[in-house]
Amino acid sequence: MMQKTGINHSNHQYQLLQQRFVEQYSHIFSNDLAEKTVVVIPSLTLDQKILKALQGAQFYEERLLCLLMLLRMPRTRVIYVTSMPIDEIIIDYYLHLLPGVTGFHARQRLTLLSCYDASQISLTEKILARPRLIQRIKANIKGQELTHLVCFNETQYEQQLALALDIPVYGCDPALLYLGTKTGSRRIFKKLKLNLPAGIENIHSETEVAQALLQLKRNNPALRKAVIKMNDGFSGDGNAIFRFPKSLLEETNPLAMIQERLAQQTSIVADGLDYSSFMQKFQSMGGIVEEFIEGEIKESPSVQLRINPLGESEVISTHDQVLGGESGQVFLGAIFPANLEYTYEIAAIGKKVADELRKEGVLGRFGIDFISVKEGNTWKHYAIEINLRKGGTTHPFLMLQFLTNGVFDWQKGIYQMPNGQTRCYFASDNVVNEKYRGLCPQDLIDIAHCNRIQYDGVTQCGVTFHMIGALSQYGKLGMVCIGRTIAEAQAYFAKTIDILDQESARY
Repeated sequence: MMQKTGINHSNHQYQLLQQRFVEQYSHIFSNDLAEKTVVVIPSLTLDQKILKALQGAQFYEERLLCLLMLLRMPRTRVIYVTSMPIDEIIIDYYLHLLPGVTGFHARQRLTLLSCYDASQISLTEKILARPRLIQRIKANIKGQELTHLVCFNETQYEQQLALALDIPVYGCDPALLYLGTKTGSRRIFKKLKLNLPAGIENIHSETEVAQALLQLKRNNPALRKAVIKMNDGFSGDGNAIFRFPKSLLEETNPLAMIQERLAQQTSIVADGLDYSSFMQKFQSMGGIVEEFIEGEIKESPSVQLRINPLGESEVISTHDQVLGGESGQVFLGAIFPANLEYTYEIAAIGKKVADELRKEGVLGRFGIDFISVKEGNTWKHYAIEINLRKGGTTHPFLMLQFLTNGVFDWQKGIYQMPNGQTRCYFASDNVVNEKYRGLCPQDLIDIAHCNRIQYDGVTQCGVTFHMIGALSQYGKLGMVCIGRTIAEAQAYFAKTIDILDQESARY
């Protein structure tokens, strides 16, 4: 009973913090000269066993370095905490991009803190285990009422940290995270009567997986593949593809055949995760089984949305996702904005979902993924999932917005800057080549400047890099290539790859 009372007290305290944020937001967020502090905790508080399949996962903490661009507001302070220290060369790289303020002025308002811990647990858990580090964070906060916490995703650990720091979070209450699971997403889509793949949710056992696969096949005998998805999988790494045996429905006992061949006919998306481990993880978190959508002309767009503390929902951006891996299940990159043939359609669907989530109390940025198939001259959109967190399209759009001060008109599908010009980009977190191993941050920056591919504030075009710290060890980095057109942005990407290939072959 005492434990339950403690939990209720914590939830009450958390709600009071969040209410304080509503009042803060009304008075401060529209004022660029207001004194405020943003505490950035770029923790991927996700299933660590699945996250292990993500090469260089620790360096994904660098993706939110785009929030250093907040320092362009001359009275804003940023506290950025990481597992391991970030090279000062990388920090200088970001500060050099700041429009309107000097690097020195910005550096005076930036505090970098580290756990000095590269172990395989989430950053937030590392911080919670270090009370002195928490005290250092608090010591650098100037005025509690003007401060908020920004995280990659929000769980019970981020809630605990918010309470320990006594500051609100600009993110979703962990009590609502079920809405962003694969099962929760399908239930929201069904409630709104959206088009979605045939499927069955709330599955928790291998037997239920087999039964769901058989039901899908019986409902659609032409179905060749189905997707098995963990409720809390991310970037496709919680997915697996099942291929139906051709003679399945001719069998006397088709369920027994599926059960017998389930491991053999299933391809796991995440590298290094075998069938046994996948199914064990699936059974612990639950999931769904749904049909694999086929199509000659098929795209995977997404919509990024935000609900602010005042309860207002807005469309932030649309993207066409670039997918790879097993049957195109792994997120590799994104094109902004999404295809003009359907960007308004998916944005309108996204806004409808956002308005429903607003009623549930959701706060912050989130994304909705679709599969879109062209049928004749029209597109048919299947709602796939809701991601109640930041994602692979968050930091590229933030970089564009911070650098150019533009606005995305989702009804027209264009991003326009104050000078009337439009911009697009091609972004990727998965630029990987063994030959790039050994390139240090200073090498990359020197290569970019000498070959004139670095983002240029005059033309407002060029390339920005992220996850720079992963380059030397993993031969991996991210890029946002900004151009006047999508073709120009993709040309920047291709040119940069060519230059990196040439430069890495020189020694």
